[in-house]
Amino acid sequence: MERIEQHACFGGSQEVWQHFSSTLDCDMRFGVYLPPQARQGACPVLYWLSGLTCTEQNFITKAGAQRYAAEHGIILVAPDTSPRGKDVADDEGYDLGQGAGFYINATVDPWSRHYQMHDYVVQELPALVDAHFQTTTARAISGHSMGGHGALVAALRNPGRYRSVSAFSPIVAPSQVPWGEKAFISYLGPDREAWRQWDATALIPAATERLPLLVDQGEADEFMASELRPDLLQAACAASGHPLELRMQSGYDHSYYFIASFIGDHIAHHAAALKA
Repeated sequence: MERIEQHACFGGSQEVWQHFSSTLDCDMRFGVYLPPQARQGACPVLYWLSGLTCTEQNFITKAGAQRYAAEHGIILVAPDTSPRGKDVADDEGYDLGQGAGFYINATVDPWSRHYQMHDYVVQELPALVDAHFQTTTARAISGHSMGGHGALVAALRNPGRYRSVSAFSPIVAPSQVPWGEKAFISYLGPDREAWRQWDATALIPAATERLPLLVDQGEADEFMASELRPDLLQAACAASGHPLELRMQSGYDHSYYFIASFIGDHIAHHAAALKA
């Protein structure tokens, strides 16, 4: 663990750390915001998963989340979106390879050596954070777009691990949309049945934990109809009786202007669950 950035922020400290990941077999970076309350004792942790093309920098510099984390005494952890490095498999497209890990565990060469982002986010990174910072056992998870997909899937696949989950503009049915189909056939191979374990709408019916889902979706989002399909999540939750609060926000697009507008609501949502 090496700290490579540190900035005073709302009475706390916004930091970026680098470490070698045994899960991903490469060096990784993550942002961590330590609220002022962290100087007095342990705090709960909210994990944020970013979307396609992002690094750990997008959320920590654009979302304005630190203000709300400081108010509620929550540590924010924002990892990179994929393994990176000259020896890590990549693709010319923005929606595959480095910057596009999709938070799944790849099973097909050449991706399987490094692209184990689900295990990194759910297991290795929290263990590292818990070992180096004063944290409680309470965790929450959230994300945007590809990261919203990752957050929903992580919560649904790991009952009891998170107190709460939310998402902005998530890819809710990746096995049914172009972004997800391209990634899944590359990372997982052609067996569509194997894809279902990484698809939130497919996981909902068998979920053993009815963790309420908070989802914000901008109605002016250019990707909503073709890639995000909130209607499919709404239908899956309705059919299974899974609690969902889907908030359609008029005039908002897919950008961080949208996230910054409602991130305070999401952090308050997580704070209520983390401190219950």
